[in-house]
Amino acid sequence: MQEAAHTGVSEKSTIAPRKVLRHSVRGQILDALRAALVDGELAPGEIYSGPALGERFGVSATPVREAMQQLALEGAVECLPNRGFRVLTRTPRALAELAEVRALLEVPVMLRLARTLPASVWDSLRPAAAATADAAVVGDLPGYADADRAFHRAVLSLAGNEQLLQVAEDLHRRSQWPLPGAPRVRRADLVADAAEHVALLEALVAGDLAVVESLVREHFAGAAV
Repeated sequence: MQEAAHTGVSEKSTIAPRKVLRHSVRGQILDALRAALVDGELAPGEIYSGPALGERFGVSATPVREAMQQLALEGAVECLPNRGFRVLTRTPRALAELAEVRALLEVPVMLRLARTLPASVWDSLRPAAAATADAAVVGDLPGYADADRAFHRAVLSLAGNEQLLQVAEDLHRRSQWPLPGAPRVRRADLVADAAEHVALLEALVAGDLAVVESLVREHFAGAAV
């Protein structure tokens, strides 16, 4: 393998080595790389080679390349022939546009569900809200990102629209990638964001539609990840 100085490939990443089981290697590598993106370990603008990342994870370059190709389809990286993969750079405008589209998509659905579903259905989502709070209180940013998507997916799944779930999941994941040079999201911000999930469920259980609408719109306007 050529040195980074000869190829332009960055090998200075501080990605922590993670033990990867042999079964479903590609899926585990994909999960690990997604977590590294959210956590800022895969830095925007940097180039990473398959062999170097494979060495960090203790696997061959093949599952890393396969996982990176999936990330390219998701818009997280771009493939550079004979060099590796560059993490794409976000802009504040792009993130604001993602938040706007998510709100346009999800808010009407949540409000429609709030008017039609009984309190018992919303009460059943408390574990999903609690999972976001658990990740937030320990400052686990990748864990929070996963739990946050799971909560929103659980709510939207009540609409029974698989296409909606797929589009919303993609938008949500893209919105969780940090801006270049942005400071790490503070634990306090995660805790506040998780508290909004709990407050939203309380309003849904109580059937307070005015509070539901206010909380949903505020949540999208100030989401931590």
